[in-house]
Amino acid sequence: MLEPVQLLSASRQNLWRLTLIRILVLAAQAGSVGLAYKSGMLPLPWLQLSVTLGISLLLCLGTALRLRGPWPVTEVEYAVQLACDLIIHSVLLYYSGGSTNPFVSYYLVPLTIAAATLPWMFTIVLAGLALAGYTLLLVWTHPLELPAARESLLVYGMWLSFALSAALITFFVAKMAEELRRQDELRAERREESLRDQQLLAVATQAAGAAHELGTPLGTMSVLLKELRQEYRDKPALQDDLALLQEQVKLCKFTLQQLVRAAENDRRQAVVEQSCVEWLETTLNRWHLMRPEASYRYQCLGRGTPPRIMPPADLTQALLNLLNNAADACPDKLDIRLDWDHQWLRLSIRDHGAGVPLAIAEQLGRPFFTTKGKGFGLGLFLSQASVTRAGGTVKLYNHEAGGTLTELKLPRAYGVA
Repeated sequence: MLEPVQLLSASRQNLWRLTLIRILVLAAQAGSVGLAYKSGMLPLPWLQLSVTLGISLLLCLGTALRLRGPWPVTEVEYAVQLACDLIIHSVLLYYSGGSTNPFVSYYLVPLTIAAATLPWMFTIVLAGLALAGYTLLLVWTHPLELPAARESLLVYGMWLSFALSAALITFFVAKMAEELRRQDELRAERREESLRDQQLLAVATQAAGAAHELGTPLGTMSVLLKELRQEYRDKPALQDDLALLQEQVKLCKFTLQQLVRAAENDRRQAVVEQSCVEWLETTLNRWHLMRPEASYRYQCLGRGTPPRIMPPADLTQALLNLLNNAADACPDKLDIRLDWDHQWLRLSIRDHGAGVPLAIAEQLGRPFFTTKGKGFGLGLFLSQASVTRAGGTVKLYNHEAGGTLTELKLPRAYGVA
């Protein structure tokens, strides 16, 4: 199951990363102050620095606890968090040399984060705050007496400041770029799903109208076929053909009735539980009545108790469409196999037709695109939509020995056991 939306928001993820950066910087600052205190190399106001570092620690803990709650992270809150970092850094600099402290370049880290994550207005405000802090440190700072080896300390401090700033900026920007790519992919998937849903709605509307209109001619055909069978009882060959036509008409009427029942079942949430083997065998029997000219071999390769599923009507129709596509390619000797493991249900259908032309492989599955001289090009499109809605996939491959291999995968979690 997917996590709640707020846990996946970009602002929440960025605030988690900011808290991690803050903890790393706090550890480095505390370690530097502690080392300077133990070595006695620098005369620093230890109490003021300790209080400031303690406030930074409380901010880290408070932010971590806040992120465990359900409240969304807004851009204003995120900007305030970065402003707190700039203020704490300014206070630390004030008590440790002011603008002469080599760690003054750390101002660039919060500004880079702001530029990468916030609107330009927030970035300008934070840049103004950082510039104001740096300017004040030029003219107003806590006096600090440095030893004679000041130049070497500044050089090492500048190196350490650059290394820390570069590492933090690289980490955050790389993670942000990855997050942006992921969001772009999600948006593209949602756009594709929205387009597919719109196409499905248009097809469903047309199908509902067609189903309503087909009822009357099918009833008329059924009556006429019954009369013809009574009239030509003395012609056995014709009786067989009329019987086949009558079965086909009954199947069409049954399919229309199933549409109505499926809609009613969806409304009532009344879906029958059955094993995947029972579902497949029932569907195969129904399909063979539709396509009596097709021949197939069915194998169940799964071990152990077959998983139990609750397949809706559109999933059964998706399987029928895939079987019809295979029979249209070549109705002889279809190879149908069912398998499962701890994660997936797999159903493969192999035909011995001409295969999928590489020039049009990418267009398969689009609505109203077909490689056959008949049909509307909706079978594979509707099948993919139904299987995708169930969390599975439909893929077509050119088999190495010839023909097409259609693979339908459903997550085992889609079942109930």
